[in-house]
Amino acid sequence: MKIAVRTVGAPSSNSQTNSQTWSLMAEYARQAENIGIDSMWSAEAWGTDALTPLAYIAAHTERMNLGTGIVQIGTRTPANLLMSSMTLQSMSQGRFILGIGTSGPQVIEGWHGVSFSKPMIRTKEIIEIIKMGARGGKLVYEGENYILPLKNGEGKPIRSSLPPTNIPIYLAALGPNNLELTGELADGWIGGCFIPETAHVFMDKIRTGADRVGREIEDLEIMVPVSLEFTENVEEAGKRHARGYGFTFGAMGSLKNNFYKNAYARQGYGESVDIVQKLWKEGRRDEARDLVPIDLALKSNLIGTEDMILERLRLYEKVGVTTLKVEPQGDTVSTKIEYLELLMDLVASLNKS
Repeated sequence: MKIAVRTVGAPSSNSQTNSQTWSLMAEYARQAENIGIDSMWSAEAWGTDALTPLAYIAAHTERMNLGTGIVQIGTRTPANLLMSSMTLQSMSQGRFILGIGTSGPQVIEGWHGVSFSKPMIRTKEIIEIIKMGARGGKLVYEGENYILPLKNGEGKPIRSSLPPTNIPIYLAALGPNNLELTGELADGWIGGCFIPETAHVFMDKIRTGADRVGREIEDLEIMVPVSLEFTENVEEAGKRHARGYGFTFGAMGSLKNNFYKNAYARQGYGESVDIVQKLWKEGRRDEARDLVPIDLALKSNLIGTEDMILERLRLYEKVGVTTLKVEPQGDTVSTKIEYLELLMDLVASLNKS
């Protein structure tokens, strides 16, 4: 079992960008690397991008892998994403992982002005083009979204001027078809909304895709995000975390398309998440938050005493999770590192058993 973390300290609407902002991120990365954290992952929505911060972190670390979690599909051309990935792989001396995902129509169409139609086909084409270019091949491709070079124009097939390199590609996927695509083409899965007790909802689809092309699911890295909170007051912590999912089910995505809500519905929470979304859309947000099941939060995260968390770690490992991307409790770097060290001790005991 490996442990990953996400970047901290990136500027937001509630903070000003200055040197301290990025220094905090670098310090967290250095300390996380020193205690054995395997990888650090950036993100993007409509503020900072996912790629640029990793160049900064690469300069402040030596061993830790660095991944994008995630780059939004359709926001760069495949060649541009290939160039950025090969550059970061060179800068980090082979530590870069490209994590990609579809995001959602609100961001892709509203912020980027790109159609969200056929996102799975676009994902497949981008993966195939990046792998082609990273291997050193000329970009010659004919798909629904991308044609390289363009027909009846002056373009010609071009090979990257950089030497061939391996670019591991992880796919963030929740829907059944996208999960199968992960098994077919990706090097790893960036999960979400994952409950170990119902892991088959995700793993069976990934395995189906892998089987289709003669792969094994064990060929893939399986990474699942969790919040971490050591506490004796499990009920209170569970309720607090559960309330946070009210926003996820109510505000993230539209009434028609909420991938997070749908993923939990497939794990047996359909009635509950539908009610939460309905109340949220009606403006009854506190009621919505209060109706998120506490066990949903407890099963989706690492919350409880050391013994309880160790048991959850065993369950994640048993169902095939290879990496947990952890968001530890605490508002400071030192506090986060303190709780990560406790977790790393539990993982060490798990790996020995």
